[in-house]
Amino acid sequence: MWRSRARALLLLRSSIPRTPTLQPPPHPTRTLSRAPPPRLLSRFLASSPDPIPDATSASADPFPDAASSFADPFPEASSSPSAAATDDATEAGEDSLSSMWEEAGDADDIFATTGSADAVADEEEVARVSAVVEATPEDKIASTLADMVVDFNEPLLAAVLVAAEKCSCKKLISLFNYAAKNNPAAKSLSNLEILVGKVADSDEIDKMDAYLLWDSIKETGSVPGSVSTPLLNEMIAIFWKLEKSKAALEVFAKFDEFGCTPDSNSYYLAIEAARKKSMFRSACEVCEKMIGSGCFPNGEKVGRILTFLCEGKKVKAAHSLYLAAKEKKIQIPNSALDFLVSASARNDEAVGTALELLEEYQGESLKHAGKSFATVVHALCRTNKLEEANNLLTRMVQLEEYQGDSLKNAGNTFATVIHGLCRKKKLEDAKTLLLKMVDLGPAPGKAVFNSVITALSKQGEMEDAKGLLRLMESEGVSPDIYTYSVLMSGYTKGGMIDEAHALLREAKKIHPKLNRISYHILIRGYCKMEEFEKAIECLKEMRKDGLQPNLDEYDKLIQSLCLKSMDWRGAEKLLEEMEDNGLCLKGISRSLIAAVKELEEEEMQSKASQQA
Repeated sequence: MWRSRARALLLLRSSIPRTPTLQPPPHPTRTLSRAPPPRLLSRFLASSPDPIPDATSASADPFPDAASSFADPFPEASSSPSAAATDDATEAGEDSLSSMWEEAGDADDIFATTGSADAVADEEEVARVSAVVEATPEDKIASTLADMVVDFNEPLLAAVLVAAEKCSCKKLISLFNYAAKNNPAAKSLSNLEILVGKVADSDEIDKMDAYLLWDSIKETGSVPGSVSTPLLNEMIAIFWKLEKSKAALEVFAKFDEFGCTPDSNSYYLAIEAARKKSMFRSACEVCEKMIGSGCFPNGEKVGRILTFLCEGKKVKAAHSLYLAAKEKKIQIPNSALDFLVSASARNDEAVGTALELLEEYQGESLKHAGKSFATVVHALCRTNKLEEANNLLTRMVQLEEYQGDSLKNAGNTFATVIHGLCRKKKLEDAKTLLLKMVDLGPAPGKAVFNSVITALSKQGEMEDAKGLLRLMESEGVSPDIYTYSVLMSGYTKGGMIDEAHALLREAKKIHPKLNRISYHILIRGYCKMEEFEKAIECLKEMRKDGLQPNLDEYDKLIQSLCLKSMDWRGAEKLLEEMEDNGLCLKGISRSLIAAVKELEEEEMQSKASQQA
């Protein structure tokens, strides 16, 4: 192809009279506004050393052989000597042209358009403009460039933006805005991307620079194709860096208006920007769009989004994101799954979801899922789903995480289930689970024993309760005062006051100084049984053990003496004792003593009058 074109051009050249060639100056002056350079082919032909034929024979027809060449590029060989001579000359010309063509370069370069030559910025002009921009104050960039009479084109602006290393963000933005106003062609996507990249990489960017840059992008974005998705992503990242979450979300909202399609980075950056200001509702809206588009970031980033939504108690949105990512076969970190399970378990309405999510632990992850299992067990107990909690606990202790000595880490979870069973009065299940802890572990503590003993005592099952007391002692767990008080209360309510007093004496051997609750239980029990003398003896024993009876003990005993035995004399003695100890009896109890005394006097007078 190029040989045919070259042959025609050579024939054309041979018919034109040769004129002296003007030599270019050794160092031409570079300018921004310059005429397009001559085509490479023209320069190549002008510099040909071959002599140009005499133009007189070509006056009538300047192209004597060109027409026949174009009409038949490969004519049959002629038998006439003139035709043979013509062919020989043509072939010689082709060989000479071919060798010179190869020296000049590729044929595509020779036939290149003038536009390729214009795509190179003048280095001297770039350096000159860059130096002026760097030295000029920010508020005088436009006026200074106007005085320079710089005709900005796209390559020049790109080169200056790249070369200006010491310019502030505001200077770069002002430079871009001036160049775009001077020559709209300079406002290209590539130049805008250079500007945004420079601003994003700057450590000195502030919010005013970011807003100024965003205004420039919005103005540019009115032209279709002038803004790209990566550019808008960079802008979101800038506002994220500056903690301007609303502005970042505004950029995200402009994608449709600018004809851009958000990618996975767009969604991730927008949600991370919302995270800076805890804008959970906005994050959920972006998340819904991401799920609808099916365009997700990698598993690590999806995990961060899940964690953020869970922190904001957006459990439903987090669960929807997890299911959508799972459908796309995105591998989410176990830490994010742990967080989702925990957040779901804290929400009473999502406990069932948390229970379902436990099935997501498979293989290696199941070996270390104990914390998530325990969290769901606690949630089931809190919502009174005790049967499911008990069953899940059985599964939990079979995990590798709780094998051997590590089973002791499950003690708190066992205790939670036992407390829940006791609260719901499922005492048989609670006792069974407690005995399982004793046999297999983890070893139950004092609180677990007390929980079951208390529940049994309240239900009057004192034989089982006391049996657990003995089991507690055999396991090396020392019963505390609370344990004895609970048992004493159970015996007292059942009318077994002597057994309660025996436990008091047993408790004193282990705990030399008891609290007043133990004595209070006995005093009330004796009063209930109308054994007032023993109640008074218990009061004295209390003082002997270093505990001063308080107003409640005295008041209860005085009321019982007055109402049940009508013993106002004993009541008065207790009243005097109270006053000696600095206690003041309630008015109603004091009036009760006086009333009983008057009632006895009236009765005595009535009997005396009857005898008389």
